Amino acid sequence: MTTTTACTGTPPKDHAAPEDLAVVPVRHYGRWIAAVVAFAALIGLVGSLAKNHNLHWDVVRHYLFAGLIFDGLATTLWLTAAAMAIGLGLGTLIAVMRLSTSPVLYGLGTLFVWAFRGTPLLVQIIFWGYAAALYKYVMIGIPFTDITFFRAETNSLLTPAIAALLALGLNEAAYTSEIVRAGIQSVDTGQTEAAHSLGMRPALTMRRVVLPQAMRVIIPPLGNETINMLKMTALVSVISAHDLMSNIQDVYAQNYQVIPMLVVASLWYLALVTLLSIPQAWLERRYGRGASRAGHLSPLQRMLAGSARTSTKKSKNSDNSKEADR
Repeated sequence: MTTTTACTGTPPKDHAAPEDLAVVPVRHYGRWIAAVVAFAALIGLVGSLAKNHNLHWDVVRHYLFAGLIFDGLATTLWLTAAAMAIGLGLGTLIAVMRLSTSPVLYGLGTLFVWAFRGTPLLVQIIFWGYAAALYKYVMIGIPFTDITFFRAETNSLLTPAIAALLALGLNEAAYTSEIVRAGIQSVDTGQTEAAHSLGMRPALTMRRVVLPQAMRVIIPPLGNETINMLKMTALVSVISAHDLMSNIQDVYAQNYQVIPMLVVASLWYLALVTLLSIPQAWLERRYGRGASRAGHLSPLQRMLAGSARTSTKKSKNSDNSKEADR
């Protein structure tokens, strides 16, 4: 004899509903063990460096806030800001040229990227620093005639700081153009077609419609390029541009304290990179608000959201247990 149960919409008493099940988080014991081992290794390394007398911590403390170091920091900061401004402006223009249907504009943009991205930055810095060996004078006039509107010595115009700025800015423009081009291509072409159907010109469409949507893709790699630019300014020490690394080298060339002075430089570069990471993270969250993923949340917001979900689960489980007791 077979017994049947009427379908009343209520699950059988011997089977719990999905919402009544207690959610038990997975225990990641391996992660905790690895974290303890890594933390112990870090403590050991820091303790070994702190007790190492060969580092001469007194020399580090003496030069960490010296006036010569702050002069180098000022040069490093303005080189970074100016080079990124040149790179972003010129790189955006080159990206638009490479996306143009004109073969001339496309060819010129491609040639620029090929030349400046294909040669090492150190070579470009040295080239601009010693450009006077190639051209003794900088002249502006009518080609193939004796008519000259401007004439000046190359060494007087291309000072080490200007040569460093040109090398850093032009090199950055080549890389930034590829970042901007990828961001522009990530925007659906229907956006451009819709803007054109409303009577917007291509330049206005690019400025008002395409670029704001492309910023979500452009910001993260561009932030990395800014941080990389800050560190790449150390290469201009080969032409004595009086940046942070140049002044550090001048000091340890006199007192022979190479390692302590490199520690001073490392501490300042770490501090500056940390400060630059804060606005980069804010911009990523700002332009990533429309994304479907939760990557735009800050670490603090993620932690608070995780604790809120945990407390919600606990309260739900306690309510379910109370109902079961009843």
